[in-house]
Amino acid sequence: MDDSRFLEVGSGSLARRIGWRRIDGDGPDLVWLGGLRSDMASTKANHLAAWALARGRAMTRFDYSGHGISGGRFADGTISRWLEETLAVIATSVRAAPILVGSSMGGWLAVLAARRLSGDRNAPAGLVLIAPAADFTECLIWDDLGPAQREAILTEGAWMRPSAYAEEPYPITRQLIEDGRRHLVLGETLALGCPVHILQGMADPDVPWRHAMALVERLASDDVTVTLIKDGDHRLSRTQDLEKLVEAVEAIAATEPQTKAP
Repeated sequence: MDDSRFLEVGSGSLARRIGWRRIDGDGPDLVWLGGLRSDMASTKANHLAAWALARGRAMTRFDYSGHGISGGRFADGTISRWLEETLAVIATSVRAAPILVGSSMGGWLAVLAARRLSGDRNAPAGLVLIAPAADFTECLIWDDLGPAQREAILTEGAWMRPSAYAEEPYPITRQLIEDGRRHLVLGETLALGCPVHILQGMADPDVPWRHAMALVERLASDDVTVTLIKDGDHRLSRTQDLEKLVEAVEAIAATEPQTKAP
């Protein structure tokens, strides 16, 4: 049975219909934040949802605009838009103090959301970040592009980037790059006020493990745990990787007072 719900975010020409799902249960609520070009039916999201259902834990997952069952075009997406959608879903679904579980781009969005929610009733109880791609639009895309690719973005508005995970390339737009610069976090100290557990594959070709360490350096004032998986790739979707994901979530959940479902 499809239990998807939909939430309108934005207004007028900026309105988009965001699909989300919730499992009711005890807290702290888990919130899944997927990666770029991924969706809430990914292997990791499904595994975490099955775990939450079996353990009676509350969990919310959703698709950004231009992803999965949500409306909008991927080419219109920006970090600002996807952050707005993340905060709207949290405000709608979560009771209090969620654990944000962010994969790749979702790791960056989790950090941004935690900073935005500081002092709010929904300030996170903790973050679990899988190959967190903080500042990826600048550090992992723009900085690696050649002159011709940069010229295409600046003059034509987009460059079609080949994907290792799909047959068709996808657009890297000028608005994605320029908007990303408004949200860069690796140049400042990040005091998020909650424990952070990072899972990072050392064989990850998309988010190098040293990039994750750059984020760790910025989280020096927080309780940070890093699990490096020597043969782990970017997806970290093998059975042993999924077990580590659940262990990280359980460890952070154990530090918070458990709220009972009504």
